[in-house]
Amino acid sequence: MDIIELIDERYLKMSKSHKKIAEFIKAHYDQAVFMTAAKIGEILEISESTVVRFASGLGFDGYPDFQKHLAEWVKDKLNTVSKMGAKYGKSSQSEILTSVLRADMEKIGDTLETVDSAAFEAAVDAIIEAKTVYIVGIRTCEPLADFLSFYLNMVRGNVIQVRTTSASEVFEQMIRIDENDALIGISFPRYSMRTLKAMEFANDRNAKVIAITDSVHSPMNLYSSCNLFARSDMVSIVDSLVAPLSLINALVVALCMKCPKEVKQNLTHLEQAWNNYQVYLNDEINFIDQAPVLHYPLTEAGER
Repeated sequence: MDIIELIDERYLKMSKSHKKIAEFIKAHYDQAVFMTAAKIGEILEISESTVVRFASGLGFDGYPDFQKHLAEWVKDKLNTVSKMGAKYGKSSQSEILTSVLRADMEKIGDTLETVDSAAFEAAVDAIIEAKTVYIVGIRTCEPLADFLSFYLNMVRGNVIQVRTTSASEVFEQMIRIDENDALIGISFPRYSMRTLKAMEFANDRNAKVIAITDSVHSPMNLYSSCNLFARSDMVSIVDSLVAPLSLINALVVALCMKCPKEVKQNLTHLEQAWNNYQVYLNDEINFIDQAPVLHYPLTEAGER
């Protein structure tokens, strides 16, 4: 019997407080596995000792032992290859397409309904006012960090994307962060400990810390003063990053609207650089009526 089955079996005989804990763990197991008994008690507005007694009542040697077994269950639960087979094994290709797209639409809808507009505005102001903006996104969240860093560089200067393979490298790249700076930490289940440590370091240096994560139960909220939530669930062998990307897109647009003159100037300079250094070919040329014009001499046919 796995840990969730054990909870279900004992549920009817539990006290009201213990049922509350059981429901929370079943609904948010991927966040609960990182939380202490005190943290769960704080969220549910019950005592830490009640959470400890809940674990003992299930037959575990205290809360740490319960948390260890929960972590093992979560690891098995996140065996995404098995999940994908169970969900899509009998589906046609078109049914898979429809199912995944509808699931992504649902996640964007949920994000729209739950996003905190005040936190969103505070994040925009913090990014605009910061001397330097640090962005941290590890593993599957790195593409989100790449996207945000790329466009944030067009809006303002002094943007540093922290790239790392170890915790020590995080601190080396953030050694100058202080109260005049801001850090944006991006992490979704499974949460990145390196991202969490970066946010803790920034918080200790009194920098403004912004979290882009999935819910109020995320450990990323421990060190952030501004939390932006976007739903991200596993539907296949990859995480769905559609809703987080839409949230980041909205963040970039809002930043552009805050300082339109600077953005226009930056884009004008960038366009001039692209043209001067032949970054792009003109993709609007009508190759039937006109030949492509390049800013460098063509060699003989045999040397092309």
